[in-house]
Amino acid sequence: MSRIIIIGNSGSGKSTLAHSLVRESDLMHLDLDTLAWDLANPTTRRRLDESLAAITAFMDTHEKWVVEGCYADLVTPVVARCTRLVFLNPGIDACVRNCRARPWEPHKYPSPGAQDKNLEMLIGWVRAYATRQDESSLQSHRSLFDGFLGDKVEVTR
Repeated sequence: MSRIIIIGNSGSGKSTLAHSLVRESDLMHLDLDTLAWDLANPTTRRRLDESLAAITAFMDTHEKWVVEGCYADLVTPVVARCTRLVFLNPGIDACVRNCRARPWEPHKYPSPGAQDKNLEMLIGWVRAYATRQDESSLQSHRSLFDGFLGDKVEVTR
């Protein structure tokens, strides 16, 4: 039974890998971006307990799944339920290239123009991965990955 969690910086390939696994292995997919942010105010994080309840409900409802996102605070409490942890860490330049080439994500933005408006802010955030001190930083991902005792893989290219 596959229960996979994928973590990494924005643009690292989390969604691409998740979609591939969904097609190949018939897994249910959860993009943590859909649970991390307040729907009424998309620039504000949703309360942690609400996000965690939604993640737990997803995991309880589906036997096989892939969960992907950059939020260590959402993954840490549920990582023990996965059969494999994947840390995508291809480097900042690869993440920036991937962000610039990213197709429109209608589940996140109302239009391609709205997504494009956010691109330079996203690129700046991606570039700060190694120096940020938040739940989506390299430090948080490294700590989560290094502390996980189950099956895990770090992909660096």
